[in-house]
Amino acid sequence: MSRPDPIEESSLAILEKAAAISGIDPTRAELVRAGSNTIYRVGDIIGRVGKTGTTDAAVRELRISQWLNASGLLTVHVADVANPLAVVDDRPITWWQRIPDHRAATTTELATALRQLHALAPPTTFVLPEHEPFAGLRRAITSTGRLAAEDRAWLLDHHDGLWKQYSQLEPPARKTVIHGDAWQGNLVVPVGGRPILVDLDRVSLSRPGWDLIQIAADHTDFDRLSEADYLAFVDAYGADVTTDPAFRPLADIQELRWTVFSLSLSEASEGAADEVRHRLACLRGEIDRPWRWNAL
Repeated sequence: MSRPDPIEESSLAILEKAAAISGIDPTRAELVRAGSNTIYRVGDIIGRVGKTGTTDAAVRELRISQWLNASGLLTVHVADVANPLAVVDDRPITWWQRIPDHRAATTTELATALRQLHALAPPTTFVLPEHEPFAGLRRAITSTGRLAAEDRAWLLDHHDGLWKQYSQLEPPARKTVIHGDAWQGNLVVPVGGRPILVDLDRVSLSRPGWDLIQIAADHTDFDRLSEADYLAFVDAYGADVTTDPAFRPLADIQELRWTVFSLSLSEASEGAADEVRHRLACLRGEIDRPWRWNAL
């Protein structure tokens, strides 16, 4: 019998304390996903346990949900509980309504939702942050013990080169509200229902092209998306980000982010460590596109 993950045990203990504060019975709590947030299902409610020191971001995410729903863009709803936000040991726990049986969006559905999101004026009752595509990357690269010295040096140099390219990009004609992590899995479609935008913690202000990068890179750099599906995405959104001079730097930054994400899992997983080595070889140009990266 495998031993429980100590991180998951800690998150569950925090969830149970938060449930007491919010008037929720946690006895049926089931782990859904452990990542940047640790997510539990508790009956018809979802509990999200955030990282230490992220209470301000959790408060903003609750406000973003309420604002977007009021603006006509359907998003995950805050749960109707006594305290939808509880803080335990400096970790925020937010409570959300569980979305019933659903599927991931099509590229066309995602493009339509992004077009609507990008057309919104920013909220006036609270301030959205500027998007920071490099947030946390350097710290993650320098702090891990799973990188050889030469790999760490290369990644840091690559990071700094991309930062320089990004800082020299022509400013966008306008900054819009963006989702910040736009892919099919973050727009879910209940059976017989309308698409619902989820994972709102990176909603911010930036060039709208950032939200188009993941789908575009799936088509140009990987073998994840057919020509027909990509053209359907472009037609539904109304623009093709691959024709923007900013496309290549933004795609390279996103692929660096995906690589650093795999690095964050490599301490506890040999499979993730193998994937880090593969992704590094791709970024270095040792493997030709289209690439194949394993989901983690």
